[in-house]
Amino acid sequence: MSPTTTIPSQPRTARVAFVGAGPGDDALLTVRAVELLAVADVVVIDQVAREEFVARHARAEVEIVDAGHGDHGQRLTHASRAKLVVRAAKAVPGGLVVRLMDGDPAFFNGLAEEAAALHKAGVPFDIVPGVSAVGAVPAYAGIPLTAGATRAVHVLAGDRLADLSASVDDSVTVVALGVPETLAATLGGLLAAGRAPQTPVAITERGATTDQVTLTTTLGEVSRVLADVNFPALAVVGPTVELRTTLSWFETKPLFGWNVLVPRTKDQAGGISSRLQSYGATSTVVPTISVEAPRTPQQMERAVKGLVTGRYEWIGFTSVNAVRAVRERFEELGLDARAFAGLKIAAVGGVTAAALHEWGINPDLVPSGESSAAGLLAEWPEFDEVLDPINRVFLPRADIATDTLVAGLRDMGWEVDDVTAYRTVRAAPPAASIREAIKNGAFDAVVFTSSSTVRNLVGIAGKPHASTVIACIGPQTAKTAEEHGLRVDVLATEASADALVDSLADHGRALATEAASAGRAVQRPSARRSGARRR
Repeated sequence: MSPTTTIPSQPRTARVAFVGAGPGDDALLTVRAVELLAVADVVVIDQVAREEFVARHARAEVEIVDAGHGDHGQRLTHASRAKLVVRAAKAVPGGLVVRLMDGDPAFFNGLAEEAAALHKAGVPFDIVPGVSAVGAVPAYAGIPLTAGATRAVHVLAGDRLADLSASVDDSVTVVALGVPETLAATLGGLLAAGRAPQTPVAITERGATTDQVTLTTTLGEVSRVLADVNFPALAVVGPTVELRTTLSWFETKPLFGWNVLVPRTKDQAGGISSRLQSYGATSTVVPTISVEAPRTPQQMERAVKGLVTGRYEWIGFTSVNAVRAVRERFEELGLDARAFAGLKIAAVGGVTAAALHEWGINPDLVPSGESSAAGLLAEWPEFDEVLDPINRVFLPRADIATDTLVAGLRDMGWEVDDVTAYRTVRAAPPAASIREAIKNGAFDAVVFTSSSTVRNLVGIAGKPHASTVIACIGPQTAKTAEEHGLRVDVLATEASADALVDSLADHGRALATEAASAGRAVQRPSARRSGARRR
């Protein structure tokens, strides 16, 4: 036999994925874009600053490279960006480089130049199309690109455009992209080519984000507006701009542009943040409590062993934290959800029930009304000596839980093991910038979901400014807020997080209606702040 020849292995080349980031709204990311960002080793961003965007979707250890600007703040050329992407790929052999491009990679982004450079360097690449700003930003401004007699759409970018005569007819909608100086040259060229001065024009800054601003004017007057426009911006020229008065849907949302403070943990704030976003608001989450294990775990351990041996008829979960605490104890003891066989399970509300569903457990009792101890008691069956073989209930709860549920169950004839499953302690103060924003009125509203969130937020960060709208989930929370010197502006119609956000949105609508009746422009609460103190 011939001797075996050993061929030295070559290091695998990194792969580059050109990924469209869309125009600004995270919700417009494609599924593939999210998948690639989650596993990227390096993300090369474009001209629009997207560090926070990347932080929300990529791993904490990902390296972010700015391909929009050089070391001295100058805009990079396509050739410079291409070299930068090649260097990034060679620096992570076998890794993944995501070249994150604004909008869609194939629209005025230098894709051809950068991909050609990778091909020459022997670096493989993929292209993941994204939602282009060309169609998305006008849609977010309430401007369709075609309607009625409009039969064509011309997309223009750059300030060295030659013949614009094909774009001067009213049957053509023109979409112009670029920095304000480029837009000025493009729109001025349209006017010089013969487009009518009275043609409607809309300029949208920071499109498809909650900072979006749209200004409407005419082609003859647009130069006066452009002096105050910031990048990124997009212009739409044509009769369809006039449809914005009836089709504007994004900038007219009741909480559009509001920044709402949510004093909860990130795990708990997800539903609230999503609902706020649906009304046009952004949210800043500030944890006010930290969840820790009980000081003495023996009581919890005995209860879990009793659960397995059939000591209980019911187990009642009053929070997601309780579900998590029991699940962690189960895993430590080598148990799984099968240990709940034959046991009746109650959840205080939909969020807690969802946490159980994730564990593969369908609760037998979830209140149809109020998500609270009172709501749970209203539907919990009384102990029946004939129907219930066991009269004991296991309640894994926080160390500071009230006695309402325990007392109510005992009145119904149940024996209750009220077990401390976790401790809640006040969280560390937020960053100085957040504390200043709270005190100075930079937040438009704060949503309180419990009395403890009121006490803890004031304790770690101080009282919100007088201009900040205070929204509370129920009467007891509102009472605590007032005791801390806060004026309660919004009270939820029912004790649920969804109802709390819905009620805040109703308040936003009322403010907009009031402003419209007075002939005033709608202003966010943070824009109306003054030095007045709460009483």
